[in-house]
Amino acid sequence: MNADRRHPAGFWLETCDDDLTPRPPLRGDERVDVAIVGAGFTGLWTAYALAKADPSLEILLIEKDVAGWGASGRNGGWCSADLVSPPEALAGRYGRDAAVAMQRAMIDTVGEIGRLCAAEGIDAHYAHGGTLKVATSPLETQRLRADLETARGYGWGPEDRRWLEPAEACSRIAVDGLTGATYSPHCAVVHPARLARGLARVVERLGVRIVEGTPATAVSPGRVRTERGTVRADAVVRALEGATGSLRGHARLILAVHIHMGVTEPLPPSFWDAVGWREREALSDMRPVFVYAQRTLDDRIAFGLARGHPHPGSLTPTYVVPTAARTLSSRLTRLFPGARAARIASLWSGYVGMSRDWFPSVGLRDGIAWAGGYFGDGVSTANLAGRTLADLITGRETELTRLPWVGHRWRPWEPQPLAMAGVAGLFTAMRWGDAVETWTGRPSRLLGLVERALPS
Repeated sequence: MNADRRHPAGFWLETCDDDLTPRPPLRGDERVDVAIVGAGFTGLWTAYALAKADPSLEILLIEKDVAGWGASGRNGGWCSADLVSPPEALAGRYGRDAAVAMQRAMIDTVGEIGRLCAAEGIDAHYAHGGTLKVATSPLETQRLRADLETARGYGWGPEDRRWLEPAEACSRIAVDGLTGATYSPHCAVVHPARLARGLARVVERLGVRIVEGTPATAVSPGRVRTERGTVRADAVVRALEGATGSLRGHARLILAVHIHMGVTEPLPPSFWDAVGWREREALSDMRPVFVYAQRTLDDRIAFGLARGHPHPGSLTPTYVVPTAARTLSSRLTRLFPGARAARIASLWSGYVGMSRDWFPSVGLRDGIAWAGGYFGDGVSTANLAGRTLADLITGRETELTRLPWVGHRWRPWEPQPLAMAGVAGLFTAMRWGDAVETWTGRPSRLLGLVERALPS
């Protein structure tokens, strides 16, 4: 594979059926009912839910760049029922019933996004094909079976996730060297930038106003300070995820972590005849640094690796590691040797938000609402967050406001550069452990140390 195009925006934003012309910026001080900082998925879904719940509310979305320019327009496009914090970690903090309730809320969210896209006419290339998690070695098979057994203990029945022998798994997606897989129907794939840009247009039709080119510098109860004026509001929503550190006093709350993605050129019918992938299932493998991929509507493979490069605070998502194309290509061709000659048509980066305890959170306190800490699972989680924030802001007690992540407070990160060095070390250890396991076929002691070091 050859990478010959590297775009700051990336494939999704360049093919979102929108010229990305910025909306007018804030023009001086204003007063509204709800001010939302960040026009990514969290901010947009919160605005949508609030406008639906109470059309009389005056809602203002404040965006530094253009809606969907950050992680919302750059991710893998998985609308998944997964959370960064697994059910066993949730159960350890809040009990099994709370963990099951959270998992069921995430499952419902996958279908909710599809229903809303259909109802609002958002052509986000939504395909509810489920997700296939594959193993290609005895060690990966062992871990995948253990993962399935853990899920069984938290309410996942065979209808939620089931084991596939190699022949059945290959009938879905013919991965080279496949030794087994699990399939879950609780996942969809989307064109994320089309979803974000389409949702922005929908909320405007509902009366929400979006100002772009307006960097926010600080939030406080009842107030958002920006470079173009101060917005006063009854409720302020902080919806910046990886860019949270751009706000004054928030540098240690969320760490921005760069993730790289690529997309191939359209692959020929002969490739798809051999591989299948007819339902556009989300695909991942079981290596410590795992591949996540989807088949796009125009027959490309969009894919990335679960490894990152931490950076302090927020940053413009245009940075591309020079070796990213080679690393992505080698992993893709290992799964699909038939894609070896395919060209990477676009390579880009984005950043995700990583909390100190690897736990997502949503809440409202002293007039400031927040949501984030998704660490790569934000396409679906942000929708659940937006609906929950709307209930909190309008004062409704619902099943959503009783979920265990509501009101969770993050422990601050260590001061820089300690936080960045620690997370960089974590990703390096994962990469080395992955390489050792690939060569030896045995569990890496280094990965064991990493698992014990992670919060639970």
